[in-house]
Amino acid sequence: MVFELPRRRSLSREWVRLSVEVPPVVCQDCYRRVLEEFSKRTKIPGFRPGKKVPENILINYVGKEYVRRATIESILKRTLPHAMASVEGRALKDSVRVVTKFSKMNEEFSLQDIFRFDVMVDVSPEIKWLSESRYKNLKVVVEIDNSINAQSASEEELRRRHKALGSLRIVTDRGLEVGDVVVIDIHATTTGESGGQRIPSAETKGFHFDTEESDNLLPGFLNSIIGIRPGETKSFPLSFPESWKQENLRGVSAQFTVECKELFYRQLPELDDAIADKLLPGSSTLAQVQEVILQRCKEVEKSAIDQATDNAILDQLSKIVEVPAIPQSLFEEQGRQLYGAQLLELQVKQKLNEQQIATLSSEKAVNEFLEFQRENITNIIKQMLAVGEIFRCENLQYPMDELVKEVQNSVAEFKRNNQEYDEDRVREQVQDVMEGAKVLEWLRENSQIQYVYRDVKLAQAKLKPVLHMEQASPLSA
Repeated sequence: MVFELPRRRSLSREWVRLSVEVPPVVCQDCYRRVLEEFSKRTKIPGFRPGKKVPENILINYVGKEYVRRATIESILKRTLPHAMASVEGRALKDSVRVVTKFSKMNEEFSLQDIFRFDVMVDVSPEIKWLSESRYKNLKVVVEIDNSINAQSASEEELRRRHKALGSLRIVTDRGLEVGDVVVIDIHATTTGESGGQRIPSAETKGFHFDTEESDNLLPGFLNSIIGIRPGETKSFPLSFPESWKQENLRGVSAQFTVECKELFYRQLPELDDAIADKLLPGSSTLAQVQEVILQRCKEVEKSAIDQATDNAILDQLSKIVEVPAIPQSLFEEQGRQLYGAQLLELQVKQKLNEQQIATLSSEKAVNEFLEFQRENITNIIKQMLAVGEIFRCENLQYPMDELVKEVQNSVAEFKRNNQEYDEDRVREQVQDVMEGAKVLEWLRENSQIQYVYRDVKLAQAKLKPVLHMEQASPLSA
């Protein structure tokens, strides 16, 4: 018999305490089974293997206390699953713990009396919807980067491919023009009250500057060096904008000195059918190249918009639900899954050695990640709980054959990377992903979605320093 005590909460846990009562008949059956097992495994002098050993002799040989402890363990193992049935669907995996001390159970145990023990288990937290309509008619604003526009992206890709076919030629009879590539040395010092101090982060030697890629450069820098010739030096004042990525340079006035070391122009082949195969192997016409690139860019555009839409929906879900208490076991499980996924991705990309993997897999590294990502993990859990409730409330389903296939793919990925895995846990994770996909599909069809396009130059200014760190200019915004 199981008695469920009231659900309790703390700042990081929500649990149920179960009081379990086991009738004497079950205790006696467990006791008999323990004796039978000891009889099979124990060789007692004077008794042939398989011959029934009198109970008193067996107990005296094995030890009364040992038999008693083994019987209690057998009772717990047998009755815990039945006890957990009362919280099926709510209990979090691997969060069950017997809270009655074993010494107390051992002291009070009797084959003629009811055996009692208490169990605590973390349960799925209840979520509170902050909107009266809950998730119905969800209003979502999706920010889209203009740079993913298929038409403009395909034109930019064609320009990039065309430029890659060009060759650099030395400029001898003129100064720098837009479209040239120049090699320069840059020196910078502060002006004003703190004048004359060097700005090391804004200085460089032998910087290869493609003037067609100056969108995120310090405003005014390109215009200030237009016309410079090889061997010539130009000096000019500029100020770092308040939006500059380096906080210590925001609003700083500086005097720049630029020396032109080399100057090149790019000689490009005629953009026509003759270079179609070089632009895109297998193509015979420029129109064919343009069409293929455009179709690829359309696929990228759709994928990017779909991803941005899903992210915006999930972000909105986390804003309209409240979770009074997130069980620590759930927080750690989700956080460790996130950490494991990132570690696997890093291992695939960089082929980490055993020592690196061991360091990154240490408990210290994991705990630091959990603390650093606490807010992010909490939002993911809120989204996960909201998605789960929507999946149940809307009676959504997914094909079982797809589940089996995805589990097999995930297991194969673990094996390829020689990582340990629990197939039951993998299955649960895949189920969560597939439930999430179904819910997002349903929400996309039943939400009010507004798309807002961001300025491409502003977006590029944010992205370029991240995507091109190796080639970044010291003057990149």
